[in-house]
Order: sequence, then structure tokens, then C-alpha cells
Amino acid sequence: MKGSVANPMASTSNSARPGQSTSRIITSLLAIIPLLASLAALVWGFFFLRDIQLANDSNIPQAITVLMAIVWGVGGVILLFTTANFFIEQLSDNWVRRLQPVLFVGPAVLMLVWALVLPTIRTLFLSFYDEASINFVWFENFKFVFTNDAMLVVFRNNLMWMFFGTIFTSSAGLLIAVLADRSKFESFAKALIFMPMAISFVGAGVIWNFVYSVKPVNEPQIGLLNSVVVFFGGQPQAWTAFFQPWNNFFLILIVIWLQTGYAMVLFSAAIKGVSSEILEAARVDGATELQVFFRIMIPQIMGTIITVSTTVVIFTLKIFDVVIVMTGGQYGTSVIATEFYRQYFTYNNNGVGSAIAIVLLVAVTPVMAYNLRRFAQREVF
Repeated sequence: MKGSVANPMASTSNSARPGQSTSRIITSLLAIIPLLASLAALVWGFFFLRDIQLANDSNIPQAITVLMAIVWGVGGVILLFTTANFFIEQLSDNWVRRLQPVLFVGPAVLMLVWALVLPTIRTLFLSFYDEASINFVWFENFKFVFTNDAMLVVFRNNLMWMFFGTIFTSSAGLLIAVLADRSKFESFAKALIFMPMAISFVGAGVIWNFVYSVKPVNEPQIGLLNSVVVFFGGQPQAWTAFFQPWNNFFLILIVIWLQTGYAMVLFSAAIKGVSSEILEAARVDGATELQVFFRIMIPQIMGTIITVSTTVVIFTLKIFDVVIVMTGGQYGTSVIATEFYRQYFTYNNNGVGSAIAIVLLVAVTPVMAYNLRRFAQREVF
């Protein structure tokens, strides 16, 4: 009896599956129509807006054209994602699990490949050619980078930025975070220290140009630093031009001023995560504040210290804005990024410029990889 009852149910189930499969195929075919329509609309909108821009006799105001471009871009992307997701959801569960991650992550990956990976490959390719990118010269450009006297000065400057910029930024951020943690005005103090983070590197360069500004001795000094020096009977100095290579410290100071707030915020969050019971127990046992700081607090937040330090190292390796605004890379202050700009865009030396860019990439990549690994391991805070 059991077999006679089960067979009709099995046959009914088997007969339903082909019908469900056919229905799913039809639904999927119908769902592709909105997707194709949205693609067609995006393509049409692109050519329509392009024709408007190319038409010299167009009577459409520029503001209307910009508004149309925004609506086309934002609305078109939303429409495309919506219709593509609707089409994927009509497929079988296995295909949905495979295609939905591709739908949402794929465009970002493609943009990274187009904007980062392909230019990197092209730059590496150009680094083996001469300045006109015609003759293959093997490693001559890299030989120039590592043996030229001017390039050795550049590497020296970047090492100064990395060492002193990282140490002073991390130390100042940690010190302020510890002191502010016990202050009644913690929020106000942190807001003041963090405020320079809202200023761009170019803006900071302009501000500090006024701080270091110098005028002849017989003229009134408008630079803050020289005004103080003259007030105490000293002579005004061109701080960013003389005292080479120590004039680099006056530029490094700007990045310390900018990045201390960033370091302070991360250190403050890490310090608040240290167990107060452990700190109080150490104080009850007779530990001094310095012992508590160096033997308990520092080990507890070591992950954050390493992460902040490596992040500042990346900033200093890629530093460009401050140097180009303050000195233009003159007076022995050039760094890797400014030298790349000078070789590639000023001297039109594609080979050497590309080689310098590859050297910078190789220098930054290990530090970034280390940071990403620590983020993945959740050892940052």
C-alpha cells in the first residue's frame, strides 16, 4: 500500500518540475527585457548628452545640461542595478548565489582594474623604455634612479619624512590622547587638535607659507615665525630655503600638525578600550603612572600604535602637496612624488618618470599589505 501511495506522489512531483522549469525560463526571458531597455536608455543618454556638448549652437543652458547629466548618471546606475538584480532573482537559487555578488562587487572591481591595475602595468612597461617611449633600454632608467645624485637626495628626504614624521606624529597623538583622557575639557581639546584634519594639504601649505614668509630686514615681517624672531632681536630667515637639509623639518612640521589629530583619535579610542580594572589594580599595587603607561597601556594598544605608524609612513612616502606648494621641490626638499612629477611632466622623460613611480609603488605596497592584514585580523584596536 505504501508503494502504491508513494508512486503517484513521486510522479506528480516529477511532472511538476518540468512545468516549474519552463515557467522560470519564461520569467527570466521576460525579466531580461527591462535590463536591455535600461542599457539602451543609458547608451542613448550618453550620446544625447555628448551631442549637446558638441553642438555649438545649442540653446540649452549649461545648468540644465549639468542637471540632465546628474539625473542620467545617478538614475541610470540605479535603474541598471535594479533591473539587473530583478533579472538575476528570476534564475535558479544556485545562479542567484553566484551572480548577485558579481553584480554588486563586479563594477567596483572593474573600476579598480581600469583606474589602477591597467595604469600600473602600463607604467611598468614604460619604465623599460627611453624618455620618448620608443627604444627599449632595459634597466637603465632604474639605474639612473638609484645612482643619480639628485635622486639620492630625494631618497634621503623621504627617509627623513618617514622617520621624523612618523615618530613625532605618533608620539604627539599618543601624548595628547593620554592627557586629554583625564581632562575635564576632553571634547574641546580633541576638537582643537583634530581641526587641522579638515584642511587639505594644499591649504595647509598656503597657511604655513605665511607662517614662514620672510621679507628684507628693513621691511616689516608678515611671517609669524620671523615676526617672533625679530621681536626678540634676531634676524629673519628663509626657513624653507636655507639650513639644508634641515629645512625639510619645517615642511615635516606641517604634516605633523595635520596628522596629529588623526593619530590622537585612534589612540584615544584604543586607550578607552583598556580595562580600567587592570589600571586601578596596578596603581593599588604601587605602580607609578609611568609604569602604568609603559608596562600596561602601551602593550594593550600596541596594535593601534603599529597601524597608526604604518599609515603615517604611507602618507610620508606619498607626500607631494605640501612640498610642491611650499618649495616646489627646490632648495634640497624634493621627494619621490615631486621628482616623479618633474621628470614626467616637466622634462617629459617618460622612462625615468615611470621608473620613479614604480619605485614609489614598490615602497608603499608592503606597508599597505601589512596594514590590510592587521585590519583583516582585527588587531587594529
